[in-house]
Amino acid sequence: MNRTRTNDRFSRTRGRSAGSGQGGHRSSGRTSRSAGRRPAAAGEFALPRTTTPALPAVETFAELDMPEQLLAALKAEGVTVPFPIQGATLPNTLAGRDALGRGRTGSGKTLAFGLALLARTAGSRAEPRQPLALVLVPTRELAQQVTDALTPYARSLRLRLATVVGGMSIGRQAGALRGGAEVVVATPGRLKDLVERGDCRLDQVGITVLDEADQMTDMGFMPQVTALLDQVRPGGQRMLFSATLDRNVDRLVRRYLTDPVVHSVDPSASAVTTMEHHVLHVRGADKYAATTEIAARDGRVIMFLDTKHAVDRLTRDLLGSGVRAAALHGGKTQPQRTRTLAHFKTGHVTVLVATNVAARGIHVDNLDLVVNVDPPTDHKDYLHRGGRTARAGESGRVVTLVTPEQRGGMARLLSQAGIRPRITEVRSGDAELSRITGAQTPPGSPVVITAATAERPKRDSAPRSRRNRPSQATRRATQRRSAVASAA
Repeated sequence: MNRTRTNDRFSRTRGRSAGSGQGGHRSSGRTSRSAGRRPAAAGEFALPRTTTPALPAVETFAELDMPEQLLAALKAEGVTVPFPIQGATLPNTLAGRDALGRGRTGSGKTLAFGLALLARTAGSRAEPRQPLALVLVPTRELAQQVTDALTPYARSLRLRLATVVGGMSIGRQAGALRGGAEVVVATPGRLKDLVERGDCRLDQVGITVLDEADQMTDMGFMPQVTALLDQVRPGGQRMLFSATLDRNVDRLVRRYLTDPVVHSVDPSASAVTTMEHHVLHVRGADKYAATTEIAARDGRVIMFLDTKHAVDRLTRDLLGSGVRAAALHGGKTQPQRTRTLAHFKTGHVTVLVATNVAARGIHVDNLDLVVNVDPPTDHKDYLHRGGRTARAGESGRVVTLVTPEQRGGMARLLSQAGIRPRITEVRSGDAELSRITGAQTPPGSPVVITAATAERPKRDSAPRSRRNRPSQATRRATQRRSAVASAA
């Protein structure tokens, strides 16, 4: 979210390419050149050229044709200046153009598509089970983040939002759709289930957004995504946004986008200027100690590992060392995942130990360190893990712990990502480890994060008077004693 800050990056970006942003695949307002494909970066498809010129970018929200209520809500939320991808895409998407947008995580993609979707849906009322706009996302966490980001603006326009994701009550979600929702934010699998049950129809959806489309294809959602897109209203507006646009997305672009305006605000493999990348060479026997010292730092950190088992084991070890840690992975229930994220955002938990489930869709303000305890196996995973820090102009560091046998593979991965890291040999207790990460000796006394493991919040929400009532057995005993006393 771009809260109460003047975005100096915007003016720099406009100086490089008006209407499209900066970097490798520039897509300025000069899109009237002959149709075809732009040259592709390694691993990416060639971006399409459009035949209709793009409208120029704007520098303020006031220049956009949006409802007054929406402009007032932006001001109330402290959103004062459009980020580059917002200023570049909104003039076109508000006019109903299909859009293909690429911008790194934290670049403002959610409002880039969300404001256009809400403004163009304003004034309409959905019939039961028939939403008018759809946002498809790959993960539950991203669905919740999108919903949270759009809620104040939807409320200002009296639009109803429904979130449809797995791991939560399908009956409750069906009820929300029956009550009528103009905008649905959904993961593909759960929405497909609701459609097959007859709880949702998509033939009235006039605006469709695919957010992080490349991850949906990587996760095997392509069949569900195409099946859902085939059901939306023909001729509607489609927007596809992602931090990376690899060749798996090309099929979606060719099949579903019509003469899209193309905006590549940030090159997918470039380093963010406010982000530092460090590779720390560690010995295998010393890796655990170094990890624990980093986790004990002052301030929050996300630590990524490959497997759920490794995440749970490290979390237990950190708690035993006095570090307030919590685990996040696909084996946790959705309420557990939601509570863990809430406690991490508030600082109740200072270390989030996670698998790649947290690599997209999680926004935490002022998070300045991400640690790859296990190096990622794909350069896209590296970029998205690192994208949890240095968001929206803030600064941050991405640190990867690399053992001797991992050095060659990590060097190749970083080359693919276009990253030139600072490489340092460290040991636990080193001053350099502390300087780079803030590592320090852990407290040593075990801690228990009790609030994050509460499983039945409904019991806690019962009225106090009810919880303090005597039990039924106690009431009966009292009644019997009263009857005996009366008889006497």
